[in-house]
Amino acid sequence: MILKNFIMLFGRDLDRLTQEIKSYSDEKNLWLIDDTISNSAGNLTLHLIGNLNNFIGKEIGGFDYKRNREFEFGAKNVPREELINELSNCKHKLIVSLEGMDISLINKDYPLEIFGEKMTHCFFLTHLYGHLNYHLGQINYHRRFLDI
Repeated sequence: MILKNFIMLFGRDLDRLTQEIKSYSDEKNLWLIDDTISNSAGNLTLHLIGNLNNFIGKEIGGFDYKRNREFEFGAKNVPREELINELSNCKHKLIVSLEGMDISLINKDYPLEIFGEKMTHCFFLTHLYGHLNYHLGQINYHRRFLDI
């Protein structure tokens, strides 16, 4: 049941992220920053795609993926359609990965030590879900403040 819940929640909120990206009135505004906002919506989207593809798609689902954090935060003017396509691909890999995950792993250690200590798959999936929503909220505010 818990994996179905994660699939539903991640899927729902990746759809919300896609809708945020589509809601920008001008594609160039995805990449704006100002004195108080240091990460653009485009870069946060790339960061979330990289994060989920790496920690769920690769580590849980076995998908081939090489993360490039420098690109996530340094790229500019990636076309909106490319971001939307990458979000769709990420959602697909995430769902396939979690659908294929052996439920017996949920309370066993995740294979990587991200915070310098062991954590269960359940704990880390919960962390990743919170991370997605933290940045989704930032993107929503970014759009409302800078998409003018």
